[in-house]
Amino acid sequence: MRLRHELRLDRVTDAADFGAVAVLYGGGSSEREISLLSGKAVLAALQRRGVNAQGFDPAQRPLAELLTLKIDRVWIALHGPGGEDGTVQGALEFLGVPYTGSGVLGSAIAMDKLRSKRLAQAAEVATPEFVVLRTASDLDLALKRLGLPMIVKPASQGSSVGMARVERAEQLPEAWKSARRIEPMVFAEAWITGGEYTVAILQGAALPSIRIETPRSFYDYEAKYFRDDTRYFCPSGLATHAEQQLAKLALTSYEACAAEGWGRVDFMLDSAGKPLLLEINTVPGMTDHSLVPMAARAAGIDFDELVWRVLETSFSRTRIDS
Repeated sequence: MRLRHELRLDRVTDAADFGAVAVLYGGGSSEREISLLSGKAVLAALQRRGVNAQGFDPAQRPLAELLTLKIDRVWIALHGPGGEDGTVQGALEFLGVPYTGSGVLGSAIAMDKLRSKRLAQAAEVATPEFVVLRTASDLDLALKRLGLPMIVKPASQGSSVGMARVERAEQLPEAWKSARRIEPMVFAEAWITGGEYTVAILQGAALPSIRIETPRSFYDYEAKYFRDDTRYFCPSGLATHAEQQLAKLALTSYEACAAEGWGRVDFMLDSAGKPLLLEINTVPGMTDHSLVPMAARAAGIDFDELVWRVLETSFSRTRIDS
């Protein structure tokens, strides 16, 4: 079997039209804990709407069992490497099982912060200045070009895993080594002191932006999922023209990286109010702290309806018997 990709969207009114659905959650990445929370919330929402859905953890069962279970389509709630980077999307293409969100190419590009930044820049979306840290000699270059403070990031991790703020030069080597223990490709990025904003994307449209405030040094893993003192503002308070510009930049970035279906694009505004792209998320969190459900609520879309509309994106892929 194989899949045919079509640029179309089928609106579904009858839960039976989805057939048997598997929600993929858990997996083996460093974001397993959050994926379990997201996936269970998604599964409960689908079942409340009458969808024939079941959970499926690929860390505990081979994906080929989806065929044995006669699964018609998959809701991907896997975060991080293995689930958000094109790997599971490629496996589902091979099995001929339609799935939600971005395809192999869009998932792989968006997960790679360096390549997605470069593609966004080519589409005239600005990003913070950065330096790739391949060897120890690049650390001096980063200090010279970016100044302090800066942030060090692994290139292909989500949920701020492995990131570190560097305030003093002597902290940089350890931040670099720590990030390299997670993955070999690491870069340093200029620290932006303006506001942090995110724009959710659903079925080709931008949802209202969210402004994020955290008492921590930056919006890290703890602030994203477990802190109660992180503050979210939606509507974000941007003027109408600024909101429209941010939405346009988010959609342009998403398209430049071949992402599709649904997701989230993160920005910082510099001291002059200019939006700078941070990263693109093709399988954002769906927990009670998550941003896409928050933006959807501001647009009049409750959680169950959001989950339903994401599942509709799987109809852009049609199974073909070969």
